[in-house]
Amino acid sequence: MAKRTFDILFSFIGLICIAPVFLILFILIAADSKGGIFYKQVRIGKNLKPFKLFKFRSMYTDADKKGLLTVGNNDKRITKIGYYLRKYKLDELPQLINVFIGNMSFVGPRPEVEKYVKLYNNEQLKVFNVKPGITDWASIQYVNENELLAKSKNPEKTYIDEIMPAKLKLNLAYVNDNNILVDIKIILLTIKAIF
Repeated sequence: MAKRTFDILFSFIGLICIAPVFLILFILIAADSKGGIFYKQVRIGKNLKPFKLFKFRSMYTDADKKGLLTVGNNDKRITKIGYYLRKYKLDELPQLINVFIGNMSFVGPRPEVEKYVKLYNNEQLKVFNVKPGITDWASIQYVNENELLAKSKNPEKTYIDEIMPAKLKLNLAYVNDNNILVDIKIILLTIKAIF
């Protein structure tokens, strides 16, 4: 089965199956704080093409103006319901829409914001040879990234100097060695890592 066929089929099935969950989360997010249900952020996709990534809003409106990185689960910008959305990765569910319309895949390097992409070297830019994904090897290894950043005196420096290069190394390994079986393995390991 071709990767795009897999993405279309399972994102469509996924969106139908979790529609009741979407409805419940819509209500909880709206009741918890003012603002839209979705948070849309411009990320950089395949061939360095920008696109809007969908998430359920887990922070107060305009919280991203105070910084792009989330630092621990006690980040004051996170709403009450947002804490649980992030803990169980429920805020990522709307990315099924991105997968369905074709600017993301289920598996691929996590899309980054332009600010950090500008720091990539020529080798690291090769991650843009494939579509970004909802999950990847780096997402599994750094499932508790927020907690790691929370322990740092300078979270952004730690991200740029330590975490980002390590994640990009894993992403490049995926770019150089991927197939549908690898994708399925990553999806299953991601589910295991979350729960």
